[in-house]
Amino acid sequence: MHHGNHFYGHAHVLAEYCGLDPADPPRVDGYLQHGWNVVDGLGAGTPYAPGRPIFVWSERTRRRAWSMNRPLATVTGAPFLYLLRSAAGAGTNEPREGTIWYPFHGWEGQKVSGDHHRLIDEITATESGPITFCLYWNEFEDGRIRALYERSGRVICHGYRGYMRQRTDARFLHRQLAELRRHRRVASNRLSTAILYGTAAGCEPAVYGDPMYLDREDTTTPDRIRREWPELHGAAPDPALARETVLAELGDGHLASPAELRAILGWPA
Repeated sequence: MHHGNHFYGHAHVLAEYCGLDPADPPRVDGYLQHGWNVVDGLGAGTPYAPGRPIFVWSERTRRRAWSMNRPLATVTGAPFLYLLRSAAGAGTNEPREGTIWYPFHGWEGQKVSGDHHRLIDEITATESGPITFCLYWNEFEDGRIRALYERSGRVICHGYRGYMRQRTDARFLHRQLAELRRHRRVASNRLSTAILYGTAAGCEPAVYGDPMYLDREDTTTPDRIRREWPELHGAAPDPALARETVLAELGDGHLASPAELRAILGWPA
């Protein structure tokens, strides 16, 4: 099983949905898409063994995978949507307030660069309620960056996604869902997985501010994203239109039953 299948506890969430042990998910017979992207569902540079299936979130991603010579792509929907089904009642009656803000982040292979001071100034001038800044683990562990955000709001981190099956936080998505359900808005300076999750969980989305950039990033991709999904950009997009787009990108309508999903992933009945 590719180690990326464990990122954010995805395999664990799906195992729990299927009635299996979430602490010890079976081997997935293929590759799980682990984040929203605008290519074939696999992360950039993911080693791919030809002939293995890819389990993608949406029909649009499946068509892109097919065009990129990945014909064995099956639409299963995002693991986050399965978690929403499993935790349908938890925290949904609590009052929502303020904004959870996800600054664009780097990862093990690339650092992000940009003006955090200017971004924070724009955020605090735009948001009307209390702000929770959710930093990715590598920015959260950078005391200098974390301190900048702590001056303007509450600062949290959902956990470590895991890498090479080490330090995987199997409750990452559970923790994220709980936080999203506490907030009225979800926002970022880039359209990203977190914005899709927040919108699906009932938040009003927003994407604005300095987009920042990764080291050696191909800037045509973020430019393309802004062109293709204008309805998700701005300080106050139309929530209904945004939600319709988000649910399509996450594969709502393609979710399998527990028995079907076990068969698709090659898991025991």
